[in-house]
Amino acid sequence: MRITLNQLMNLEQPVIELLEIISLEGQHYMARLHGPDGLMLLSDDKGQTRLFRSAWQLQDTLSDLDVRETQIVHPSAYHEMVGMEPTEIEPMRIQVQRQRS
Repeated sequence: MRITLNQLMNLEQPVIELLEIISLEGQHYMARLHGPDGLMLLSDDKGQTRLFRSAWQLQDTLSDLDVRETQIVHPSAYHEMVGMEPTEIEPMRIQVQRQRS
C-alpha cells in the first residue's frame, strides 16, 4: 500500500513499528513503513515512490511521527559483482534506533 506524507501526518496518532530505510543505487533512499495497517511505501502525490538523498533527510522528514524502530536495509549484489550466479542473499540490516519497551 502506498501512502503520502500528508496522509501519514493526518492519521490519528500514527505509530510506525518499524521504519525501513532502503538503500538504493545512485545514493537514494526510500521509506518502507510497518504499522498497525500493515506495510506502507512512502510515495509522492503522483503515486511515485518518494526518494531521499540521505538516510538523515528521510529520518528528519518523519521526525514528528512515533517511530519505534529504524533500520537501514542495504541489499547486496555481491555475487553478481564478482561474476558468480545471482542468489538470494538477505540484505544487510543496520539498526539505527529502537525505543525501549
